[in-house]
Amino acid sequence: MHPSTLLLNQPLALSASRTAIMARLFRDGASAESFFGDKVNDDTPYEIHKGIAVIPVSGVLLPGRGWSWSGVTYYSTIRSSLADALDNPDVTRIALLINSPGGTVSECADTADVIYAARGKKPIWAVLDDTAYSAAYALASSADFITVPRVGGVGSIGCVGMHVDITQALEKAGILVTTFQYGAQKTDGAPTTPLTDGSRKRMQAMIDEMGELFVSQVARNRDLDPGTVRDTQAGTFLGGRGIDLGLADQIATPEEAIAAFMKL
Repeated sequence: MHPSTLLLNQPLALSASRTAIMARLFRDGASAESFFGDKVNDDTPYEIHKGIAVIPVSGVLLPGRGWSWSGVTYYSTIRSSLADALDNPDVTRIALLINSPGGTVSECADTADVIYAARGKKPIWAVLDDTAYSAAYALASSADFITVPRVGGVGSIGCVGMHVDITQALEKAGILVTTFQYGAQKTDGAPTTPLTDGSRKRMQAMIDEMGELFVSQVARNRDLDPGTVRDTQAGTFLGGRGIDLGLADQIATPEEAIAAFMKL
C-alpha cells in the first residue's frame, strides 16, 4: 500500500508544519519520495549497544504494514520491535530513538498503551534525536524517561483533520459528479460534497474526542493534570521549556542520553 493513502482523508496527529507540507505536495502531485524518502530494505528491527536495544522511531508514523521508506516508521514495527526486545535476554534496557513530526491517529493510542504497559519489565527511555511532536510525543510520553536536546522539541498534543472541497473546480472543468448513497452521513468529508453544518459539527466532534484521548494519555503517562496538558493548546516547545512544563525530563544529546542510560 502506498504510504500516502494512509494519510489522506483521516484525522492526523502530525505537527502543523509537516501537515502543511503534506497538503502542498499532494496537491501538486509530488512523488512519494519527496515526502517519505526513498524505499529501503532493512529487516533489522533494532540494534543492541551494550545491552540497550535502540528502536528507531523516525519520520512519519503510519498504521498497517507496507514498503519500508526512509522517512516512515510503521506503528506495527515499533510494537514488534518492543516485544522482541522485551523477550530478548541480551537486552537489559530499551531506548526509543525518536525524531518524528507525528503521523496518523490510527494505531497511535494503541501503540502508546503497549509502550506504557511495558514499564517495569525493562527500563524504557525515549531519547529524542531532535523532535517528538504529536503522535511521536504520545509514544515518547509512554516511556519511563524522556531526554531532549537543547534545541529539540516536544509537544503538539492535538489532532487535525482537513477537508478539501473540489466542487467549484469540478464545475469550472465542466464535470458533474452524481453520488448515490445509503445513509445520510455516508458522504461526510467527501471532496465532491460541500460540508454541511451537520457534517462539520460531526467531524469536529470526532477530532475533539481524539484530542481528549491524547490529552488523557499524556496526563497519565507523565503524571500531569489533564488541564495542564490541555492548556498547552497543541503548542510545540524547545527542550528547556518542555522540561518546565513536565513534558520531558532531561536535556541531553542522544549520545549523552545513551551513555547515561548505560550507567543505570
